[in-house]
Amino acid sequence: MSRRRQAEKRVVLPDAKYRDVVVSKFMSCLMFDGKRSIAEKIVYGAFDRIEEKTGGEPVKVFHDALENVRPHLEVRSRRVGGATYQVPVEVRAERAQALAIRWLIDSSRKRGETTMVARLSGELLDASNNRGNAVKKREDTHKMAEANRAFSHYRW
Repeated sequence: MSRRRQAEKRVVLPDAKYRDVVVSKFMSCLMFDGKRSIAEKIVYGAFDRIEEKTGGEPVKVFHDALENVRPHLEVRSRRVGGATYQVPVEVRAERAQALAIRWLIDSSRKRGETTMVARLSGELLDASNNRGNAVKKREDTHKMAEANRAFSHYRW
């Protein structure tokens, strides 16, 4: 942690096609080595595939998936007198969104489809229907927090 001042938050510009800030953040997290055009092709291709499969609005499916993956509780390590406890704490909204984006991208990269467009669209559809690896990760996080509820009095 910095002892100086808190870093100011950068303003994220919305994406070109859907005018959505969260989609733009998702693209930035998906991007490797500054290749924004490739990340845009992947995300927009996945959205087109979602629109073909569902016939609905892909941004709504994306936001539903994010909402289903977003964690409400997590555990943080806390040292008390030589022992380390896993203390359950509530997750701030910004961190919850960042974790959801990260988990969606990681689980889509680990899927078995051939292209990243297919993997991402499949994972987003699964997450919007409350299944898939990203939702399982959220459930595991909540189970861990629930199991360590006895240490919640160590919260700071």
